[in-house]
Amino acid sequence: MARTRDPQPARSTVEAIRQRPECDVLIIGAGINGIATFRDLALNGVDVVLVERDDYVAGASSGSSHMIHGGIRYLENGEFRLVQESVHERNALLRLAPHYVRPLPTTIPISSTFSSLLAAPLRFIGIKTKGRKERGALIIKVGLTIYDTFSRDGGRVPRHQFRGAKASRALLPALRDDVKWTATYYDASMHDPERLALDVLMDGVAAGDHARASNYLEAVAMADDGAVTVRDTVTGDEFAVRARVVVNASGPWTDLTNTALGEPTRYMGGTKGSHIVVDHPELLAACNGREIFFEFSDGRIVLIYPLKGRVLIGTTDLAHDMAEPIRCTEEEVDYFFEVVRHVFPGIPVDRSHIVFRFSGVRPLPRQDAASTGQISRDYRVEQRDRGGVPVLSLVGGKWTTFRALGEQLAGRVLGLLGRSRTVSTDGRLIGGAVGYPTTPADREAWLAAHGAVVGADRAAALLDRYGTSAEAIIRRIASSSDEPLVAAPEYSRAELQHLAETEQVVRLVDVLLRRTSLAFRGLVTDPLLVELAEVLGDVLGWSAARRAEEVASARLYLADRHGIVLDEAAPAGAAASPRPRRTTKG
Repeated sequence: MARTRDPQPARSTVEAIRQRPECDVLIIGAGINGIATFRDLALNGVDVVLVERDDYVAGASSGSSHMIHGGIRYLENGEFRLVQESVHERNALLRLAPHYVRPLPTTIPISSTFSSLLAAPLRFIGIKTKGRKERGALIIKVGLTIYDTFSRDGGRVPRHQFRGAKASRALLPALRDDVKWTATYYDASMHDPERLALDVLMDGVAAGDHARASNYLEAVAMADDGAVTVRDTVTGDEFAVRARVVVNASGPWTDLTNTALGEPTRYMGGTKGSHIVVDHPELLAACNGREIFFEFSDGRIVLIYPLKGRVLIGTTDLAHDMAEPIRCTEEEVDYFFEVVRHVFPGIPVDRSHIVFRFSGVRPLPRQDAASTGQISRDYRVEQRDRGGVPVLSLVGGKWTTFRALGEQLAGRVLGLLGRSRTVSTDGRLIGGAVGYPTTPADREAWLAAHGAVVGADRAAALLDRYGTSAEAIIRRIASSSDEPLVAAPEYSRAELQHLAETEQVVRLVDVLLRRTSLAFRGLVTDPLLVELAEVLGDVLGWSAARRAEEVASARLYLADRHGIVLDEAAPAGAAASPRPRRTTKG
């Protein structure tokens, strides 16, 4: 986004670092893994600074399939350690973040009994086979049986189930005619990954003044003595930060960050994954509340996933040059339409149904694999020194294992600092999970108490949106005059003001994409941009010129990154159209 020329109010997060630019640990990159490492170190009393050149989780972490999964497909690569860790962390997150992570029934449609019976074991031992065949029922049965043995940990999800053609048709009537079996197993959905990441971040910030974090603050250089120059990407101001240990957690940009720091590396070999979100009631109903997960004709594992009243379709797995823009292309959109036709041939889907599209690059290690799908999803840490300062580079990592990764990486840092761990995050509730009602009786009691203040329906919506962190918003609503947004009545002015004040909002797009799910669900309109700029501007001290620039910048950003092309600007308070006009160009 273009930098505004309007004078900026000083940001407290930047000033906290500028005024005390020394720390024990500097973490560069605030995707979920950098944030998890920050939280772990902060809870252990380490003087830690986290910087991110964009908004929090605006990079690779925002391009996820919204799943917390045990990694059943890793079995075929023989990555049993990763499967075991992934299942443990999935089960843990169902307990530690129940406000955002919930069990997800996942169904695999199968049209063959014996297909791939030989090819899959060969792939397991690293032998490349010619051609691709859809996995048959027997090999899937074996895989799910093994997967169940890993899933016993914590007892959080049921075992898998197999159904024949008749029972499968009763469950999913729109399936293609040649489906002979379906297999259903359970993983977990993550319906608001960005908000979960913010909860993890705020847990770290709340640990004390020794834990400081700022978005829109980029590491641009490293001096010979180990001092790191950071630049405020809003104002352009630069200053130096001195740390005893530097952690590069910039995901697929790790090599580019190391180059900026004066130590070029070639660790990364990430692949691009794109998704589209469609507003399609017939397709939503066809999914019957479950993710449809299967191997497509090209061997790629793909998914059709009901989420927030929409359907998420993904994902691709394409080699990507990080110097190039990360966008969902028209070719990928056409591929997703083929994916739907493959499973639900009687349900037409076209570009008029798309409300959102997004892409991310998986932070995978550079490997010489037969296919992108065979690149390991495991992670490792590389170390180099610069001016006597250890620089740790995180290679790999994924959403499901963020807590375990953060703990391991923090443990490595503690060792370099000569310190011992005093706090473990294993078993520690995250953010709005503290006091979250997990039984119907507890939920009824919570809603009764808080519904007396804002009404039962509003209390339920806020609980589902924020977990028990909603209590602070309810107090804010109760203590001020409040009214629904004209262009998005499910949100209110006091709610948005609270987010702006407490969650380091800097740009209008921060709210559209990461503090709310307005863009994901296709609810952004030009009147909404104008109204939000007014509400946020009052809190953040934006001038009239800055508000207009934020609206214009958000409009361009949404069109370029997410395929949302809005109607011409309308006066603030004007009635919003039911959904934005959508582009048919990538």
